[in-house]
Amino acid sequence: MKSERIYLSPPHLSGLEKEYIGKTLDSNWVAPVGPDLDRWEQELSVMVGSKDCCLLNSATAALHLSLVLLNVGPGDLVFIQSHTYAGSVYPIIYQGATPVFIDSEPDSWNMSPESLEEAIRFFLDKGDSSTKVKLKAIIPVHIYGVPANMDKIMALGTKYEIPVVEDAAESLGSKYRGRYTGTFGKIGVYSFNGNKIITTSGGGALMSNDGHLVKRARFLATQAREEAPHYEHSETGYNYRLSNVLAGIGRAQMKVLQNRIEARRANFEHYRRYFEKWNKKGYHVEFQKESTACFSNRWLTCILIDPLKNKGLTREKIHHRLEEQNIESRPLWKPMHLQPAFKNYPFIGNGTADHLFKIGLCLPSGSNMDKNQFKRVFETLDFCFNNQ
Repeated sequence: MKSERIYLSPPHLSGLEKEYIGKTLDSNWVAPVGPDLDRWEQELSVMVGSKDCCLLNSATAALHLSLVLLNVGPGDLVFIQSHTYAGSVYPIIYQGATPVFIDSEPDSWNMSPESLEEAIRFFLDKGDSSTKVKLKAIIPVHIYGVPANMDKIMALGTKYEIPVVEDAAESLGSKYRGRYTGTFGKIGVYSFNGNKIITTSGGGALMSNDGHLVKRARFLATQAREEAPHYEHSETGYNYRLSNVLAGIGRAQMKVLQNRIEARRANFEHYRRYFEKWNKKGYHVEFQKESTACFSNRWLTCILIDPLKNKGLTREKIHHRLEEQNIESRPLWKPMHLQPAFKNYPFIGNGTADHLFKIGLCLPSGSNMDKNQFKRVFETLDFCFNNQ
């Protein structure tokens, strides 16, 4: 009989969800909007230090509305890091715009400011006087919870007058220079998908210090219904709002966010200490680096294992052995410029993201991992190192 599966990042309930949902059901607010939705928007805004928040049914919806708010359309260019999930890119395609994929930094694995500026200069130098107005947005992604280099990215956004939209889907609770990710750009986006650090099963948030933008997002997300006694629509809207019931779950989850961050960071330390023993034996397993300017929620703990530095041991061997033991792991995100759906769009970089994908692996990182689960993972890894 197989042992119980260890998942990469399963939901972890707080124990308060039934209480919050019960109150919601008792109030009969089983609707797309309601008091829990309003309260959570306020609570989330206060926590991260953003002026306003619009809760939506996914982070993809939040990114899509962000581009709509910035008037991104056909022929426009949006600079986005290649090392991310496809959900970060789809909204660009929805708007008929062109994603320009940017390579990663080797340490943080996030958007390379150097490659970003190279891309901006490339299009400005090859274009005419109208090109500048087509450079509509920069979307850095705080990958696996580690903040991007926001000093340099924001400076480039200011220099070239391009608004920054932060994809902070994986980094709720992470900070850069003491400030929460998702609050640097003109708009920030969070995810509450089932695998995130807190979850409403599905959900997202659009944050901004521009209250008018958030008000506009709220209007568009509720199908652009005008204030009238009948259903009046002057423009195209979207059915993107989070339900009041799920907002109740979110409010319960927020109560334990700091505990979940502590648990994820503790997971990282367990792995760091484990691999230290093998590195002392001549191996060279590397982690995603957290600079002194950063505080990461360590949503996922990920490693790089280059066979040239690890006596021939490969990412694939570890991944397959873990799967044999019913332990979920996953290669790092396949770069978007390598995805068949996006192969015809431009990419600027030196191949860092390609290399990360080739040798990188995400390890089980649930905030509810216990000693016995770590024991199984470490015994499986021991087998890999002892039998490469």
